[in-house]
Parts: sequence; C-alpha cells; structure tokens
Amino acid sequence: MEVKRKRFPRVMTVPGNVAELDDDQAYSVTSENPSSISSDRMIIVANQLPLRAKRREDDNSWSFSWNEDSLLLQLKDGLPEDMEVLYVGSLKVDIQPDQQDEVSQILLEKFRCIPTFLPPDVLENFYDGFCKRNLWPLFHYMLPYSADQKGRFDRSMWEAYVSANKLFFQKVVEVINPDDDYIWIHDYHLMVLPTFLRRRFNRVKMGFFLHSPFPSSEIYRTLPVREEILKALLNSDIIGFHTFDYARHFLSCCSRMLGLEYQSKRGYLGLEYYGRTIGIKIMPVGIHMNRIESVMKLADEDAKTRELTQQFAGKTVVLGVDDMDIFKGINLKLLAMEQMLKQHPKWQGKAVLIQIVNPARGKGRDLQEIEDEIKESCRRINKEYGHPGYEPIVLLDRHVPITERVAYYSIAECVAVTAVRDGMNLTPYEYVVCRQGISTSQKCLNFSGPKKSMLVISEFIGCTPSLSGAFRVNPWNVESTSEAFNEAISMADSEKQLRHEKHYRYVATHDVAYWSRSFLQDMERTCSEHFRRRCWGIGFSFGFRVVALDPNFRKLSVDAIVSSYSRADSRAILLDYDGTVMPQNSINKSPSEQVISILNTLCADAKNVVFIVSGRGRDSLSKWFRPCKKLGIAAEHGYFLRQSQNEEWKICGQNSDFGWMQIAEPVMKLYTEATDGSSIERKESALVWQYRDADPGFGSSQAKEMLDHLESVLANEPVAVKSGQFIVEVKPQGVTKGLVAEKIFSSMAEDGNLADFVLCIGDDRSDEDMFEIIGNALSSNNILSPTASVFACTVGQKPSKAKYYLDDTAEVISMLEYLAEASSPLPSSEDEEGQNAS
Repeated sequence: MEVKRKRFPRVMTVPGNVAELDDDQAYSVTSENPSSISSDRMIIVANQLPLRAKRREDDNSWSFSWNEDSLLLQLKDGLPEDMEVLYVGSLKVDIQPDQQDEVSQILLEKFRCIPTFLPPDVLENFYDGFCKRNLWPLFHYMLPYSADQKGRFDRSMWEAYVSANKLFFQKVVEVINPDDDYIWIHDYHLMVLPTFLRRRFNRVKMGFFLHSPFPSSEIYRTLPVREEILKALLNSDIIGFHTFDYARHFLSCCSRMLGLEYQSKRGYLGLEYYGRTIGIKIMPVGIHMNRIESVMKLADEDAKTRELTQQFAGKTVVLGVDDMDIFKGINLKLLAMEQMLKQHPKWQGKAVLIQIVNPARGKGRDLQEIEDEIKESCRRINKEYGHPGYEPIVLLDRHVPITERVAYYSIAECVAVTAVRDGMNLTPYEYVVCRQGISTSQKCLNFSGPKKSMLVISEFIGCTPSLSGAFRVNPWNVESTSEAFNEAISMADSEKQLRHEKHYRYVATHDVAYWSRSFLQDMERTCSEHFRRRCWGIGFSFGFRVVALDPNFRKLSVDAIVSSYSRADSRAILLDYDGTVMPQNSINKSPSEQVISILNTLCADAKNVVFIVSGRGRDSLSKWFRPCKKLGIAAEHGYFLRQSQNEEWKICGQNSDFGWMQIAEPVMKLYTEATDGSSIERKESALVWQYRDADPGFGSSQAKEMLDHLESVLANEPVAVKSGQFIVEVKPQGVTKGLVAEKIFSSMAEDGNLADFVLCIGDDRSDEDMFEIIGNALSSNNILSPTASVFACTVGQKPSKAKYYLDDTAEVISMLEYLAEASSPLPSSEDEEGQNAS
C-alpha cells in the first residue's frame, strides 16, 4: 500500500551562503534503532530530471513526458522491480514562480519526480559559473586559474554552488525516509550534497557516481576549495568512477591532502575514514539495449536510412558524433582525415567523414573560437580535396536525435572518437549495437549481411579500456590518427567481424542495467553495518564527518574508573608515552612536572604496579623518568624491561645476536639516499626507517619495495619486518607490547597478587597488542583475578580493540590525576619516625 504524502511546499528561492551549512546541526538524526517502516526505495538526485517539458500554446500550461534517452531513467532496469524510484532534480525549462507549486504536484503524482527550482542568479553562478567555468575544465585537465586563461577563482560562484546543493538537499528532505531509503547522487554538479545529507541523517545510505573524469592530484590541487569537495564526497558510503585511472587519481588526492590510504579486501577497494569504510566502485556505464533496438526498428521503417545509403553509395564513411565542446577534439579529427587523404590518395573521392556536432550544453569559454576553427577546417579541406559531387567532410551542425543517428551508424564503416578528455562516451557502444542489428527472427532490410564495425577511439576517454579491439590513438598525434583511419577502413572483412563480435559481446552483457544493479549491490554491502554501529557527527561546515564505532566502544567515565580503582586491592597501570601522556606534536619530549608528580603518587601506593610501555630507547626513558624511583619501564616495545629504578634492565627478547643489523642497515641506507625526506633511527634492538617528510606517494612506494627487500635478505634471521604509519621497522621476533603486558600480569600473579584492576592506555597500532592481550587475559584465570575490572583505553575516537577512549592527552592526564587523588600512598620514613616519637 502506497503511503499518501502531503503536498510539498515550494522551497524558498533565496540565495544562500556557506555558513548556512551549519543551520541543520540541531536537527541531526541520530536514532539508535532502525525505523519500523520497511520498504526499500531509491531516491536518485541529479542536476536535471529525466523529463522533457513543453509549453502548451492554448493555455500557457506545461506538459511533461519521460526522456527515454536519459541515463537516470534507463538505470531503473537494473533495480529490483518492487523498488520505488523517486527523482530529485531541476528542469531544463524556466517555470514561473506562480506555476511552481502546481508543476511540483503534477510531477510528483505522475512521474514520482520532485523538481528543484533554482533562482536565476543562483542558477547562472552555479551551472554556467562554478560547474562549467571551474569544475568542467579542471576535471578535463585544463587549469581554469592559469594566467594565460585570465581566470581567477570567484568565491561568489562557489557560494552559489553550495547554495544550489542546499536547495537540492531541502527537496530530498521533503521525501526521505532516512532509515530505509537509498540515495544515489549523480555527477560533479552535486559533489557537496553528501555533507548536507550526512549532517542531517547520520546513517543515511548514500552513493555518489562521477560521470566525468577525475584529474590527477597535480591538477586537482589547484582548486582553492579542494579539501571541502573531497571531504564532502567522503560523506558518501560508496563513490563510483568509470575507470581505475579516475579512481586512482581520487585516491591519490585523498592520500596527499587528507593522509588517507586505501585498502583492497577481497577485490573491493575501500577508504577507512573515522571508522567508516567508504567503498570505491569502478564500473563503466553501459547503454540501454532495449532502447537502441526499439529505435532501430523505427529506423528500419524510416526512409532516412535508404536515403543515406543512396547518397553515399560507393563511398567509405567514417562517422563522428560529438557535442560542441573544447575537449571533444573535433578539429583534430578533421586534420587527421585531411592527413589520410594526403598520405593515401586512393581515398580521395572515396572516403567521407560525416561529423555530427550537437549543440553545446553550456556557455563554456572558447566555444565560439572552436566552432569557427572547425568550420574553417571543413571549408579548407573540402576546397582542396573535394570536387563536384564529392565532399570529404560533411558537417552536420545541429542536434541529431538517436532515431536519425541510427541511420548514420548503419552506413558508417568506422566510428571515430578523438576527444582529448571525456568521462565515458557511449557513441562507440551505440554504433556496435546498431551494426549488429535487431536481435529478432525477422530479417531486417538495413541491418542484414555480415556484422562488422570498426572503431578509432582516443585513449583519453572512459570507454577505451572496455574496447580492446579498437584502434586506440593519441588524438594530439594527427599522423598516427590518420594511419589508424586508413588501417581501420582498409582491414579485411573477416578481421572486422572478429573485432565486432568481441565488442558486441561486451556491450550486450555490460549494459546500463548491469551497471546500476552492480552499483546497488555494492551500496547495500557497504551500508550493511550502519545500524550495528554507534554514529555521531563531529566538525563544522565542510569539515563535518560521521564517526562510526562499535556499540561497546564508549568514552571512559572518570567516576566509574575511580570507583573501581578505590575498591581494588591489586592494580596494574600500563601507559604508553608518545601520544598518551605526551602530545605527539610537542617539540620538547621530556615529561612535565605534573606528569612526574602524578606518576610518583600512583607509584607510592603499595597496591599499584605502574609501567611506562614505549617504543623509545631505554636511555631516553631512564633520563626523563629519573625522579620516579618506583616506576617500571618497558623500552623499545618491551625488549628492555625494568621493574623500578633500583633494578637492572632485563632483556626480554629471545635472541641477543644483532648481526642482522649489518645486513638490514645497508639496505635502509640505500633507500634513504634514494628517498628525499627519509631517515634511519637506530635503536639498541631495532632499526626504523621513517619517511614522514618524504613525498607521500613515493615514500609509500619505496616502503613497500623496502619491505619486500628486507624480508628477502632477512628471511633466515630471527627478526620481524613490519610496516607502520610512515615507518618500516626491523626488530627481534617475539617483541611486542602485548607480551610486556602478559609478563607484568604473570609477575604479579607469581607474587600472589592477581590484578583485580587493570588500566591500559595507548594511542597507536603497537598498543593494540596490549589491548588484545588484556581481552584474552580475562578468560585466563591464572594471570588476572576472575573479578578484575579492566579498562583498555585508546586516545582519540577511532576503531580500536580497546573498549574505551579518551579524546586527547589532556583528558588522559586529568583522569590519572583523579586516580592519584584516590590513591593511598605509603607513609615516608620521616612520617613513621614522627609517629613513633609521639
């Protein structure tokens, strides 16, 4: 039963600004339980609705119909039949304010579409401004802010972009059921929309697909709002790209600008971002097979195909179909055709390039200049190589609908796409399917005979990796492109058929339904953990993100730990140093007087065993903690252990032979010399190669290579080679902070003091070993008391094996201060003498 929805009010068309992003913070939906209403629904959000609009002349009203050629409409074929689909987007026509309510209601009831009406000033700065003058050239590898382009970043355009995205967001809010609906956002017009939605609905299931290229990090970094857009996209659950190149560039930007590294698990790429795994989907879109076949049936009955067949009888036709755009490389195609006629005179009078140029979609810069250049090239080539009854270039400078395009496909021996940069480009797919003909038993006049097709395509477009039988060219190299034209149309029919069959198998099986079905399946998989985790939002403006953590992971309560501490009789306190009691960014690494005082107070309590467990060397730690006589220290992750200052250092490693250092150090020096910004830290028991100050990409690559190199040369040595955050470390086997914790608990048990209170605090990956050992120790009755209160605590809100967290070192020190106040220090010798005298 369909739920009746109220009539939606028209959104106020008032231009906004970036500050408005924070307006909805108070209304963020963070309910812990999923909704009781269960009905999967997809809300597709795009710049334009998949509709055609026409104004009636009689009463000035509007009539609407589906745009059958719209990808947004076609993708429904890959979604479950019972899944309701709603569309949110704008219209291509300008609807007067007094008609907007009525139009909204009609579109909702008849088409399940929710229109977004953008004010004229916002629309101009949003679409023609930020989208077409900033993002479109940038994503196609043109620097919009370079001096020769006389471009400067206009912040008013960015603010209009944000305002427009917020208007789309407000329309989504009108219809969304946040616990059940899926939201699929399309293309570069709406890249900050995920932040608006995630801020309001922390657990909303949301995917984003980019239909344009994504540039390399060197290009993208020139965008003044680069981090705002990256962080907004990362509020999606899954981000889709046509090719691995585009995805790789995006991941490189995340690495270089945000310090995020991707991982591949069982074939799926993912980015870990504050406890959420953001899926990276690589899947080129396909065409709608049924739509093409239905158009082919109409074309078969149409006279256009017969007309074209007669017009170009005896000619070999090369076809180009492009929008008027500076990146389509149309003039390069004309020059390549000219070069072919010049180098291979046999094609003069025989070969014809029919170039269809659809009208420009926007008011992009330099369009008029490009158009004039194309027309001038056509005139020159036709004048030089043409003669009465023959023109080598036929330019169709108008919109050619798909019904007419099919007729041109039927007579073309080859289709050429020479774009210098393009997101996908489905023209080759359409051509291959049309050359195959209609898949029915009825024989069709215009598509009978051998099935063959040839493609010459630019290596800079998204469909190139999928079409392995095509001639792939660098369109800037006019000579090689002209040779590709010659080879394509000169090839034997048998080879043309084989290449065609290979392409058709791929195109027919990887259609638009396959693409949308695959994207939805990956979105469902990525979102499956939403209601099993605790989520909350942090950050302001476009720095907003959602932290997703295990339900059992919570902030350490000072009252709870002090209460358990006070009741306990045998306590173990294990503290990491850097990042735990000492801030990571502190230049002076020696502990403060406050920390020394707290540690002395804790150590003075006879019920306590207190240890600093650090990766630092024993000399530094001994020097820093000289005032703490009773403090235990585990240095170099526990290779060296000392119960108190009065005792000797014990070596806890299994092997004290460090001959392997003479093998490992020369290898590290080799990589240090080759990697600017890297260095070697030599410890007594370990060697550490650090590359924090190196180029992130090169440093990471060198670290992986070094890891393999060291594992190879040290294969027979008793050492472990591990990689960490900006480090590669070689250390003796069996040395971890987890084993330190186990030794301390065992030592206490041997003395007859099973610990009934354990506090362990750390901030990095090495501390996770301690947290794991503590969790396992609870089930082992011989090293901890069965009733022990255990507090494994990490510093910072992040995924961890610990069950508790504190936000920073200040909170750690504050909490330790409360424990110190609850301690019962032993009386000093002077106090005892005073008491005896009295």
